[in-house]
Amino acid sequence: MRNGTCWLDDQGHTIQAHGGMITRFHEKWYWYGENKDADNCKVNGRLLSRVDVRGVSCYSSDDLHLWHHEGIVLPAEPTDPSSPLYPGKVCERPKVIYCEHTGKYVMWFHSDAADYTLANAACATSDTPVGPFTLQKTVTPNRRDCRDMTLFQDEGTGMAYLIHSGDWNKTLYLSQLDETFTDFTGVCFEAFPGQEREAPAFFKRQGLYYSITSGCTGWAPNSALYAVGQHLSNGLKLIDNPCEGEGCHETFGGQSTYIFEDQQRYYLMLDHWKPMDLRNSGYSILPIAFEKERMIIRWTDEF
Repeated sequence: MRNGTCWLDDQGHTIQAHGGMITRFHEKWYWYGENKDADNCKVNGRLLSRVDVRGVSCYSSDDLHLWHHEGIVLPAEPTDPSSPLYPGKVCERPKVIYCEHTGKYVMWFHSDAADYTLANAACATSDTPVGPFTLQKTVTPNRRDCRDMTLFQDEGTGMAYLIHSGDWNKTLYLSQLDETFTDFTGVCFEAFPGQEREAPAFFKRQGLYYSITSGCTGWAPNSALYAVGQHLSNGLKLIDNPCEGEGCHETFGGQSTYIFEDQQRYYLMLDHWKPMDLRNSGYSILPIAFEKERMIIRWTDEF
């Protein structure tokens, strides 16, 4: 698994799980992400930096290295133009969380029109981690627009949050989910007002909350910033670029999508976008190190 490149599953096919996440359910790892295995769209012969919605892929693994394709667990709906999963729309950054209260696996994703003016979040549920997931609703969380997003569950309180860029990416919002993880309590925290941060990834370590976000430069890579705080409710403090070494000011050519933990070590997932060849966008997984509370991310050739 060479960082910065496309990775293959156990059948030798390119893994299609962009803008996604890796998480563990019942001692097994699952990787969810956007399936972009299609040619980029064209209008009047001009190539666009988008593909039609195909759905959300799921891969499973016992060791984080050999991945088996479980299929498209939330497929596109090509016969229903009103569906948020219609091919001409946008389905991005899917994240899945397990709800102990209902026994359901809950997926949220950024749902949008092709011109990104709708800015909704959509929710789907399943009885198993490998689907099929059934679309439940599309919403504007707490009447705030939703673009790049992630899910985060606070291990201390059990509360979960949909964390999303809002105000046309000016502000990051933490919208608290209810006990079913399919709706909102109305509690909403604000972070980084006016800072224009997207691609959020959150985790908690030794009682402190950490985030990594990207600047808003379209498909072009930029400097990541990390933030830290003792509480989610009173805002996180932006600290610095955690990356060090060659390529650090462009996040090694990638963009943050998720952070997962394995054996008390944390790993940052990156997408290496190829806007005019999205199906061949690559991946990286990089270890996160700490010097006291300072976060450090260095490039490694392989995961």
